[in-house]
Amino acid sequence: MAQQQSAKQSALLLQVTDVTKAFSGVPVLKGIQFQLRAGEIHALLGGNGAGKSTLMKIIAGIEQPDSGTLSLAGQPLTLMTPAKAHQQGIYLVPQEPLLFPSLTVRENILFRLPRQQARDSRLHRLLSQMGSSLSLDVLAGSLEMADQQLVEILRGLMRDAQILILDEPTASLTPVETERLFRLVRQLTEQGVGVVFISHKLPEIRALAQEVSVMRDGCVVLQGSLSGISDDALVAAMMPQETPSRLSAEQQLWLQAGASPSGGDGEVLLAVDALSGEGFREISLQVRAGEILGLAGVVGAGRTELAETLYGLRRASSGTVRLRTQSLLTLPTAERLRAGLVYLPEDRQSSGLYPDAPLTWNVTALTLRRRSWWLRPRQESAVLTRYQRALSIKLSRDDQAARTLSGGNQQKLLLANCLEAMPKVLIVDEPTRGVDVAARADIYQLLRSVVAQQVGLIIISSDLDEIAQLADRVLVMHQGEQVGELADSAVSVENIMQLAWGRSVQNAGERAC
Repeated sequence: MAQQQSAKQSALLLQVTDVTKAFSGVPVLKGIQFQLRAGEIHALLGGNGAGKSTLMKIIAGIEQPDSGTLSLAGQPLTLMTPAKAHQQGIYLVPQEPLLFPSLTVRENILFRLPRQQARDSRLHRLLSQMGSSLSLDVLAGSLEMADQQLVEILRGLMRDAQILILDEPTASLTPVETERLFRLVRQLTEQGVGVVFISHKLPEIRALAQEVSVMRDGCVVLQGSLSGISDDALVAAMMPQETPSRLSAEQQLWLQAGASPSGGDGEVLLAVDALSGEGFREISLQVRAGEILGLAGVVGAGRTELAETLYGLRRASSGTVRLRTQSLLTLPTAERLRAGLVYLPEDRQSSGLYPDAPLTWNVTALTLRRRSWWLRPRQESAVLTRYQRALSIKLSRDDQAARTLSGGNQQKLLLANCLEAMPKVLIVDEPTRGVDVAARADIYQLLRSVVAQQVGLIIISSDLDEIAQLADRVLVMHQGEQVGELADSAVSVENIMQLAWGRSVQNAGERAC
């Protein structure tokens, strides 16, 4: 019996062969080989942008591969959709649970489930196995993050999932909640379920997984039994390789010539002391006039949460934030904007642009909030024309909708909106996400010109080359804490990566936070 159970658990569930995927001509996956066995917890590691989420979306039927094959228990999977994936027993639990907040827990779990599977008795039995007292009748929107993730997992189990993909499941969980999740995952593998565990936390991976695959730049660069691979080898495999710069030689010379003249000696504009909030704790930093501070870390490090708290979109639990002599901690976002703190969000579509509004509105929206008066149409057009020339924004007419622009031109439009608000300190989250090489160079030039006017700049970027190229200093975060500050010759992709994964840096030049 034990041998039969062992054979069942070691059977090959999923086989991915030579899978490729490109977006807008840019390769994201390059001939991926991956396999998962029954009863196995397979960790998937990689830096931001390595291709992990794209690969999992293909397995879950959310994206289609450009080439390559997938098979489940030896049977080919073709033209997959999320519904087909659920029917085949494949379920992806996203990092941010996708629940209907106005529906109950029961309604969320049983949504579109066949009648023969939608049985309360089965659902209560699963809850009992998990040791959970979660009420099925409360609204999903009232749940804590840990319980929301539990609901997502229950969705998969009620659909008889044989492959469970967990994308950064512990990013918002407490240690107690994390251990509860791990117990559940181990119970599932005893029943033959195969689990793909995506995480940036090496101790958790060591505690849970048996196999590991490391991705870098769209390729699987390291695979094998986790017990035979050291942490140093895992981090080294994720380290970006030396690649030609995406900027021309002329652009690189200009960028170097435009380095901050203050050398970090300018006036302190923004001072943050022991700031704690959702997703981070005890963060202290300073931003000076004419300086670029890079904020680096992997997914779940707390960078965006920190930026949103500084801007007033999230509430701080303790600490102080001062812009020059003015305390900002209790001020609403509009008052922080008027004081001179401006934030360009990570997601330009949902949080930055007014996609159906005309370009003139999008380039003056923050100015209207800051000054509380309307501009005349001729004034709005003059503002747009000024930034169109300065940033080479390609447009047809002033009143066209923002959504009709390319991604790079949308990003330039957002930057123009932020600059027109006359910031003293500008926070830019992922400034070049989804833009081409030419637009990237234009944005770099713009940011340097802004700093030359003695504005303080905080750049958050998943592109470590970008951080190393632009920043005068780099504050690195890991699991919500600041773990190091790099300056001068210590600012390098390798040092940033080591700190971001919770490793120490030996190079001289690192400064304590």
